[in-house]
Amino acid sequence: MGQQSGFVRKFVRLCVLLFLIGGSTAWGQVRPRVVQAVNNDQRIPLKGNVHPLARAEFDRGAVVESQPMTRMLLLLKRGDDQEGALQQYLDSQQDKSSPNYHAWLTPEEFGANYGPAGADVQAVTDWLANQGFTVEKVYSSKTVIEFSGTVGAVESTFGTAIRNFEIGGKTYMANASDPQIPAALAPVVAGIVSLNNFPRQSHVRIVGQARKVAGKPGLEPLLTFPFGNGTFYGMSPGDFATIYNTAPLLSGNPKIDGTEQTIAIVGETNINVKDVQDFRAMFGLPANFDATNVILNGEDPGITSQGEEGEADLDVEWSGAVAPGATVKFVVSASTPASAGIDLSALYIVEHNLAGAMSESYGGCESGLGRVNAFYNSLWQQAAAQGITVVVATGDSGSAGCDNDQTQDYAYQGQAVNGYASTPYNVAVGGTDFFYSAYNQGSTAISNQLAGYWANNGTQFTVSNNTPVVSLLTPIPEQPWNNSQYGLNLGGYVS
Repeated sequence: MGQQSGFVRKFVRLCVLLFLIGGSTAWGQVRPRVVQAVNNDQRIPLKGNVHPLARAEFDRGAVVESQPMTRMLLLLKRGDDQEGALQQYLDSQQDKSSPNYHAWLTPEEFGANYGPAGADVQAVTDWLANQGFTVEKVYSSKTVIEFSGTVGAVESTFGTAIRNFEIGGKTYMANASDPQIPAALAPVVAGIVSLNNFPRQSHVRIVGQARKVAGKPGLEPLLTFPFGNGTFYGMSPGDFATIYNTAPLLSGNPKIDGTEQTIAIVGETNINVKDVQDFRAMFGLPANFDATNVILNGEDPGITSQGEEGEADLDVEWSGAVAPGATVKFVVSASTPASAGIDLSALYIVEHNLAGAMSESYGGCESGLGRVNAFYNSLWQQAAAQGITVVVATGDSGSAGCDNDQTQDYAYQGQAVNGYASTPYNVAVGGTDFFYSAYNQGSTAISNQLAGYWANNGTQFTVSNNTPVVSLLTPIPEQPWNNSQYGLNLGGYVS
């Protein structure tokens, strides 16, 4: 009976998919849209594909033609009929009355029904190969082709110059004008995701650290430490459970702590696995993270910088702190002269259907990302169809997403957001600002009130029998993160 019911469910889903696809003649068959011979002499530009920092005043000359350009990503697009069918199917996946409710697709099913026709993909890969490129991979979605070549091949094929640009004493390479493609391929080619190695921004600030106490083994949480003109009260996993009342879930029967679930973290730097293990030991969390939890997608980039490693540590540690029973997979891809490692890692996670949830904590000004915006819209759309919850950080600058939150206190570039977080298919997550912290020190009234929230002024350490460190006694007033306020406007509402 169970096997028969399973067969019926699959048959119903198959019938509904065939109905929704509209433009297809049968399961997995899509009408070709490349209907003319590919002629390199008849080309059109792919507009909006020049990075905003690739400007004449920063130009420092040509990049040598022999310079490798590896792991480039060519983004393909689906037809209008497919796009409409996909939107209907995504809606039906969220409709409890639909036979497609939570009927998540595999990457192969997604590509068969919502990717370009096989003949179109073949036309594009043949064209790339004829230009001297190596086609490394056609992803299962049929919307991304990974290929490699040289600067010289890129310049002659796409009709754009690859130049050196110096910004802040560092030299980067990027295309100086919009690339071009044969007009015959325009119906299926959305653009090259990027042809530059300008870094993406990780959303992390380092304000404190753990401490080593003489004569005591291991590390100890540094929950209270000087910061600015006051004292900073750090938050532990146990404090998180207090604030958001997750403790009953973590200790209930059954436990709702992420057991049998996987969380994937997007990265472009490697990490020191022991940092994560020390964090989990320090806060009494299960010892379920080791080197096998780190997935290398290609070559190992090593630890690229303290800032990026700090971001990666934070993401891996706190995803496991909130869901201590979950398996955390950290996917690492090295950035190349053409592609950001985070793009490659995000693509790997979706391509391999690696997890039920994934987190990306990088950002970029939406108006300056060019085809990166289309890439993430397409990728997060596929993730939604596969049942992957995508969580993306909005960044400290919030609606001033085109300003540098590390160096500027005011928004000079107008209202803008993180492009990675701006699609309808992801959850955009901002920070939270707690009232009783370093920025609200100095008055006797506030100092007296601290005792009602923080045990021993935030310095209670209790790591034993897997009991998380807790220094917060009760949920604390908070508001969305706002660099210009630091929660001061909560003062009138707290007694």
